[in-house]
Amino acid sequence: MNVNDPKILRLRAQIKAAEEDFETAVMFHESWKPAAYDKELHQRLRNSYAAHTFVIVRTALRREMLLALLRLWDGNADAVGMDLIAETLRDRAVIGALAADRASRFDAADRAEGLMRRDLGRLADDAIELIEKYSRGGSHHAVREKLWALQSRSLVHRQIAMATAADAADDEIESFYQDNLALVRLLLSLVRAVAYNPEDAAKIYRLNAASFWGEVRGERRKPPTNE
Repeated sequence: MNVNDPKILRLRAQIKAAEEDFETAVMFHESWKPAAYDKELHQRLRNSYAAHTFVIVRTALRREMLLALLRLWDGNADAVGMDLIAETLRDRAVIGALAADRASRFDAADRAEGLMRRDLGRLADDAIELIEKYSRGGSHHAVREKLWALQSRSLVHRQIAMATAADAADDEIESFYQDNLALVRLLLSLVRAVAYNPEDAAKIYRLNAASFWGEVRGERRKPPTNE
């Protein structure tokens, strides 16, 4: 097997799509956090005419973030399909082909290939372990199923009341987010030799979110009266 094998070409396409989907999740996550945790923002909007729309916007951001994460686990043929990625990584011929391709760039290619096989094998094992955690029979498969159900419900209707904190399932969503972050980082290093740091993108989205919600919090205009 070599890196032009259809199985590896498909794997690379899957990892590229995973990177794009996860960056979308980062964008929505960072935009959502001030809306969930900024107590001054909650206080400012609690009794305003904007409160209901604020809850809708916050819910929409959370829903889109969750959808982006769950796309990584979609089993459809055209989706990323983490379960299918795990199946591919279990084929050690795939790891061998990736190692040989990367080692070919070094002078001592034979020695480098042995080291690459070892290192890439460890990355593959770590990625498979994370995927199995949320796969059928895994310790957190119920969380994955719960999140599928959560994103399919009409979240707006159950959040009409103004909340002062994040949703009840946020600890599970945050854990799922962090595990997917680690998983995408592993896969990019393994398959594309990319050192992925989502914090680079997160800083930009965090700054933009702080600017936007800061403007909302500072808004002091009152709605028109019927005088």
